[in-house]
Amino acid sequence: MIAHGFVRLIKQHYQDMQISRVLTRRPLSTMTDFPLADVLTNSLDELIDNSDLIVECSGDVFHGTAVIERAFEAGLKVVTVNAELQVTTGSYLAGKGFLTEAEGDQPGSLAALREDALQMGFQPLVYGNMKGYLNHDPSPEDMAYWANRQGISVDQTTSFTDGTKVQIEQVIIGNGLGATITRQGMEGLASTNLDDSASLLGMMAERVGQPIVDYVIPSGYPAGGVFLVGRHDEDQARAIEYFKLGRGPFYTLVRPFHLCSLEVGKTVRRVLSGGGVLLNNSTEPTLGVAAIAKRAMKPGELIERGIGGFQFRGEAIKLAQHPDHVPIGLLRKTALKRAVEPGQIITFDDIDILPSRALDIVMEQRKPRLVEVESKSEGWTAPCINTMGMLALGG
Repeated sequence: MIAHGFVRLIKQHYQDMQISRVLTRRPLSTMTDFPLADVLTNSLDELIDNSDLIVECSGDVFHGTAVIERAFEAGLKVVTVNAELQVTTGSYLAGKGFLTEAEGDQPGSLAALREDALQMGFQPLVYGNMKGYLNHDPSPEDMAYWANRQGISVDQTTSFTDGTKVQIEQVIIGNGLGATITRQGMEGLASTNLDDSASLLGMMAERVGQPIVDYVIPSGYPAGGVFLVGRHDEDQARAIEYFKLGRGPFYTLVRPFHLCSLEVGKTVRRVLSGGGVLLNNSTEPTLGVAAIAKRAMKPGELIERGIGGFQFRGEAIKLAQHPDHVPIGLLRKTALKRAVEPGQIITFDDIDILPSRALDIVMEQRKPRLVEVESKSEGWTAPCINTMGMLALGG
């Protein structure tokens, strides 16, 4: 859906850009409805050789990682619409080349809202997402019905419904913009008034002493957008109240839409014009998305998929508190070695996992790194273990 919409947008509205190739893993003969069938290819080499910039929107952690590494080898910049990849292998990739998430999905939209807020003098305290519906353990039958009604896959529908998607989206925001969480899984406030909920989250952020990421579940006002809570200078309070943003001290800036593929072109143009990264998972993340069991499972049970499956959901965690967790983005055709209980965080000791480049990246990032520390009083230098180096992957 993202690729179809983005290709149509560029074709019809961007005279200064051209879609040169579109990589697909499907047989080309089955892609008769694609808006630019003549540029489709199954060859990654052909994609690389004919591109100035690559937009990666597969939604696949494993495939997306392989494509981005090849793009970096060729010196190309990459724009993603793939938060799942960002929180799994994105921190490693961000250290290897130019990688930015696009405006349009909630993380990119929040990053763009933050840039606007900073230019207006606001001090961000809360980066918020508005989620329309939440059911931690939906049934396969319900998900099949809604997937068919909405025209998207069952796994996408499930990841939206069980909260995995919003956890992933807010973790990339937290890592990329230097924010944290107040507790595992975030607060997820039920909200009938956004200003009231935003002020409560703002107070929580000030107690923590750091900006936070979170989300609300609206009732009585539209969902689907993003919001930012911030403070401003006291001597601007009267003017801000006159501008109808309230009396403060917490002010809520709302972006009531995110239009996915229709907004990706803005980030592409930003990058091609020499602009910097809008958002990525950072090379030094502090948050990840752990796999949480939805139900009791026995040894030997096969896990077909983590994100969008019916066995696990994702929750935001602090990496320092859960160094052995399995990023939910890695779970694919994995077998359980031990029984697990509902609500349990899965560790690598619980599973047998297939080899993959994504797994290699995760394990590489978790190795301790040697750094040199110089004692000012003694004047000696010695290597020591940087324990945070073990946690340098936000997934």
